[in-house]
Amino acid sequence: MPVQDVRKHLCMIPFYLYSLAVTTPGKGTMFHVFNLPVAVMLFVTCGTNFCRPVQAQQYALEYKPAPIDNPLKGLVPYAKPKPNRFPHSLEFSYVRFSDLVTGPDQYDWQPLEQLLEDVKSRGNQTIFRVYLEYPGGKSGIPQFLIDGGLKVHRWKNADVAWDGEKGWVETPDYEDPNLRKTLQEFIAALGKKYDGDARIGYITAGLLGMWGEWHNHPKDELWASKQTQTEVLEAFESAFNKTPILLRYPAGEGHYQQAANHTRAFGYHDDSFAYATLDTGKKQDDWFFEKQMLSAGTTQRWKTQPIGGEIRPEVWGCCFDDEPCTPETQPFAKCRDAMHVTWLMDTGLFRDQADTKRLANAQREVHKMGYEFFVQSASVQRSSDGAKLQLEIKNTGIAPFYHPGWTIKLIPVDGKDHDEVDTGLELTGILPGEVKILACDVAVELGQNFLIGVPNPMPGGKPLRFANITQDRDQLGWLTLED
Repeated sequence: MPVQDVRKHLCMIPFYLYSLAVTTPGKGTMFHVFNLPVAVMLFVTCGTNFCRPVQAQQYALEYKPAPIDNPLKGLVPYAKPKPNRFPHSLEFSYVRFSDLVTGPDQYDWQPLEQLLEDVKSRGNQTIFRVYLEYPGGKSGIPQFLIDGGLKVHRWKNADVAWDGEKGWVETPDYEDPNLRKTLQEFIAALGKKYDGDARIGYITAGLLGMWGEWHNHPKDELWASKQTQTEVLEAFESAFNKTPILLRYPAGEGHYQQAANHTRAFGYHDDSFAYATLDTGKKQDDWFFEKQMLSAGTTQRWKTQPIGGEIRPEVWGCCFDDEPCTPETQPFAKCRDAMHVTWLMDTGLFRDQADTKRLANAQREVHKMGYEFFVQSASVQRSSDGAKLQLEIKNTGIAPFYHPGWTIKLIPVDGKDHDEVDTGLELTGILPGEVKILACDVAVELGQNFLIGVPNPMPGGKPLRFANITQDRDQLGWLTLED
């Protein structure tokens, strides 16, 4: 028997007894002690929270895989990708430090604005990294720092000398006081202007090392000191509370080259994914990502901060083939699940049109990246106090959803235009395999079908869609709840 029916009958017991007393006199003296005032007293004793009539409406729900281009997850191309290569919701770009920093505490945000607006025009969010040095590319070192005495080392890196001039690197003296001060002021200004900007998905910390990748191998003597690194880490930590910041290398105390970051609230990005990800147990592979995570004690970081990165160029695209394309290839699915990865850059699938087999494999494997939310059950309970919506949601992905401010909204299904009702319910913090009950008061009538959705806070951005069969059935971006 439904709970509300049990409650109703229990609360009516005094009245049943009173009815017996007045309709069957003389059949038992125990019934003669009940009268109407006593019955009313017992009813009040039940309490209004227990005795008020409650009606409930359950909505039928079934699972169906969510779209592969759900926001803030999946494979990532460089900005302005070729169309119709692979479904995606994020785009990546490098940004030169010198384009943004024009003088001491002076900034030109227009280059970054142009990037963010361009990516937004395709309904996607941006991942970006600011750099000072780029092998073979245009330097990102501001001229005003060089004019002020900053020393710049120009050297050729045989490891990246793919052809001609591409191997030349310009590395600034990272211990220069003016450079260090400029870096800290820039991060503070960047956070003040862009922390929580809905156009931004993630920021990789960048700034230091070749490509902003936090190393100068093999010229390790040119690498930034731990003091300089710590100043950058602390600046990011102070400036950003909403937009996730990701670091290249996990590091605990005593790391041979990196300042400790294991206790700081940052995610990580593995830029040699599916090639140097899994721990091999070999000493020469101690720099592999999983080994670095183990050594730093950050293997559980994915529960609170995102893990991203880039598929290694040697296995771009072909990491999804049935047979490995190089002996060093590490199985994509195994790397994905071990690292609980949310997003990955991959030029391979976006540069060339993939064949049918590779495309199908990639869609299957990428679908399992990041979060996926299945609404297992939904109900509305109505009482004299109003109506309450309850959602039972399971994360069927491999990582949480990390961005606050993406709230569940609802609208009735009646063919009329309605303003979205914000429930205030968020999906952050639901771990893989975990089921969470979300509930809130709502203004809906019993017997009424309605839609729930999680619109993208960025206007024109892809909405978060649920893994349900009635997702997008009546309106794109919305899940239909019907009895």
